[in-house]
Amino acid sequence: MNIFLLLVFLVVYLMTMVGNILIIVLVVADQHLHTPMYFFLGNLSCLETFYSSAILPRMLSSLLTRDRTISVTACFVQHYLFANLAAVECYLLSAMSYDRYLAICKPLHYVSLMSGKLCLQMASGSWIAGFLASTITIILMSRLVFCGPNEIDHFFCDTFPIIQLSCSNTFFLRTLILFFVSVFTLPPFTLTLMSYMYIMIAILKIPSITGRKKAFSTCSSHLIVVTIYYSTIAAVYVLPGSTSLKDLNKTFSVFYTILTPLVNPLIYSLRNKDVRESLQRFAVIAWVRELRQ
Repeated sequence: MNIFLLLVFLVVYLMTMVGNILIIVLVVADQHLHTPMYFFLGNLSCLETFYSSAILPRMLSSLLTRDRTISVTACFVQHYLFANLAAVECYLLSAMSYDRYLAICKPLHYVSLMSGKLCLQMASGSWIAGFLASTITIILMSRLVFCGPNEIDHFFCDTFPIIQLSCSNTFFLRTLILFFVSVFTLPPFTLTLMSYMYIMIAILKIPSITGRKKAFSTCSSHLIVVTIYYSTIAAVYVLPGSTSLKDLNKTFSVFYTILTPLVNPLIYSLRNKDVRESLQRFAVIAWVRELRQ
């Protein structure tokens, strides 16, 4: 069973890295993709490579060596990276939704409103805010007193499975974590929700069916990614933590931590005409160079 899981997760990790790195290369190298939408997509793909690398290599090592122990320091480092990158993704998804809102609802002013300076500010703000998200809670968690058996009932170092191992009174810490999660994730989620509410209203006002389809196609890939990401996170952290739902929570955790970084580049490459055309151009260039050699 370990060998089967090792092969499955190794393939997933390799495909995730190849898919996301390929998108980054296309966004950087192809001038046709030098737009705000693909600038944010490149940031998202960069994030997904770090996101997967924070969890999967350690999991692959455990499956290969059958050594499932992890030091306290390594566990906290993994949790810090995972939690902050998850927060960064919330902000990047909201920035992408705002970009789509301007493109569909204010097309005549899009170029002037979504300037290169604003894109850089939104992207850098997303990374900074995301990495500030869990700093305080990580410091407080590191001061907890842990007692046996020190076995995390999860496949990676997530927040509440770590807290459950503590002998300390964790009520204040749990409350503080929920507070910071609300502060750092509700604003970008609200912005994303409001952006798509206005987008849907604008699309429904378009008289022709062809026009509505064309407008919706410009944001459908991002909407699918947002739906998958937030629905799986809600299933993990909103569902009651009863014993009967633990296995279900772990399943959803696998989806949003391991499969979502793989699904994202597939969605954007298969459903996005510009990315497909860019990939075809690079394939042709590579084929011509091969023939010349």
